[in-house]
This record gives sequence, structure tokens and C-alpha cells, in this order.
Amino acid sequence: MKIAITAQGPETTASLDERFGRARYFHMQDIATGEASTVENSDGANAAHGAGTQAAQILARHGVQAVVTGHVGPKAWSALQASGIRVYTTAGGSVAQAAEAFRAGRLPELTQADGSAQR
Repeated sequence: MKIAITAQGPETTASLDERFGRARYFHMQDIATGEASTVENSDGANAAHGAGTQAAQILARHGVQAVVTGHVGPKAWSALQASGIRVYTTAGGSVAQAAEAFRAGRLPELTQADGSAQR
């Protein structure tokens, strides 16, 4: 499974960015192989509108199956759902900590935009 984690910087020590569409970076990791890469999201971070939809399209093009972030708005939620990308949430911490929590199954999956999480 390939996941993406929203981040404020390009390093795995960077803090999680709680904004999905306007996150500065997406750290992508293949959980099975350990292969990792980072994509800058400057277009989305600086967009006047449609940042979440653009971000969902970026992740879909990269074959991401799940995203770890803080908050997802309704339009981004719809775009992620249409792409088959599941959403997991966490508050704070680093990219590395979020990845470890995901691998350990400690992150709740969101069941609606900025809404309730499935435990």
C-alpha cells in the first residue's frame, strides 16, 4: 500500500501539515517495499481555490491509496473518495511518527470530511 503524509517540510523529521490541500509537501511511502519520495505542493499551497481537489489529483497520479493528514474539506473529500484514496487522521508530530503510527494501525480512518473517525 502506498500512503502519503502531508508535511510542512521535505524531510521525514518535518512536522505534519494538518491542512490537506494546502500542505507544502506530500511524503509518499510504499509500506510493502519501504520506497519513499516527496512531492512539493506549491501550486496547491498557493491556490486561490481548488487546492484540495488539485492535491487529490496529485496523489491519485502517484498511485497513493491512503493519506494521513489533519483536516480534509468537503470538496477534497469528494475528490479523494472518487479516486479511492482512504483518509486517516492524526494531530501533530513528525512525518516519521505519522508513518509509524499508520503502520502500527493506530490512526483512525475518517468517514466524512472533517468529521467523525472510525475507530
